[in-house]
Amino acid sequence: MPSVRVRVIGADGKLTGPADVPKVVLTAAEWRKRLTPEQYRVTRGRGTEPAFCGGLLGNKEAGIYVCVCCDLPLFESSAKFESGTGWPSFYAPINAVHVGTTEDRSFFTRHTEVHCARCAGHLGHVFDDGPQPTGLRYCVNSAALKFEKRK
Repeated sequence: MPSVRVRVIGADGKLTGPADVPKVVLTAAEWRKRLTPEQYRVTRGRGTEPAFCGGLLGNKEAGIYVCVCCDLPLFESSAKFESGTGWPSFYAPINAVHVGTTEDRSFFTRHTEVHCARCAGHLGHVFDDGPQPTGLRYCVNSAALKFEKRK
């Protein structure tokens, strides 16, 4: 079974050191059982939720945003910023290998899609108009994330 080297959340609520974990590969029927219809539409169907409607947009609590499909830690709250775009925005992932990218040529334009490295769930897109220190803006659908409050 294919694996990916990532950092997961340990029993103490902190990130562990790098570890090889199996990739999560399920059938469409299995994903539909695991996810809500909106989560499935966004993560498995490469959808986008309407701007300013996501439940995590205004979240300001300290913690970690994880993949709704496989619980892989993706972004820390300290990397979140208000972009004014209507979607949760982050200037960097929690670990560069946790988020993969793919060129997206839909809607007659070129974007860089971001997806979870463990389960390939669609998260959103990354743009080069973010704040320092990276200059990047990871524009992520709330439906693709779960928030785990810092203990």
